[in-house]
Amino acid sequence: MNPVSEKNNFLYLTVGIVVLLMVGAISDQFEGVAHQFIQAFSVINIVVGIYGFRSNKMWFHSSVGVIASVFVVVMVGIVLELLHLYYLHLIFLFCFYIWAIRLAAKQVLFSGVVDVNEIVGAICIYLLMGLAWAMMYLFIAQAIPGSFNGIEQLVWYDNFANVAYYSFVTLTTLGYGDISPVAPIARFLVYMEAVVGVFYMAILVASLIGVSINKRQ
Repeated sequence: MNPVSEKNNFLYLTVGIVVLLMVGAISDQFEGVAHQFIQAFSVINIVVGIYGFRSNKMWFHSSVGVIASVFVVVMVGIVLELLHLYYLHLIFLFCFYIWAIRLAAKQVLFSGVVDVNEIVGAICIYLLMGLAWAMMYLFIAQAIPGSFNGIEQLVWYDNFANVAYYSFVTLTTLGYGDISPVAPIARFLVYMEAVVGVFYMAILVASLIGVSINKRQ
């Protein structure tokens, strides 16, 4: 396996996100599967994301740095779980996804280069946006009873699969209607996600065309 670098860092994170979503679906499909897998793969995503975006830092590129970061992230997750600080856990994950989106956007949208890693990075940003909104929906669903039709008030990892599904359906503006927002703040976040999803695709296509034209000139 090739080491993580700025030439392939998005591939690892994108695969990690897809695996996380798949694990969430499997956990929801088969009740015997422990939902702790969702938390575990969330930690893996954080570690892979940090390692990929900070790979130029020599202290972190070492084995000791990777082990130390994994230990810190795992310990934080365990402490939050033991103390039942579910809201703080969601905020922690949300901040990570926003941080990853910001760093990924700098490398993808403003680099002036189009290659395989940049295209994978554009997909990665799209998936990260869906997860960021999913964290907000999970927060609202747990804090405000009846804020969504079709989503029960449960601990966030028990609702992860349903909320992730709803977030990506909204981001792509499919709108199946099996889950719908009720609370005003939930409705606001839903239509904002739809607007961002549409404009992201427009900006992405325009950026790729612009770079291609500049190269030809």
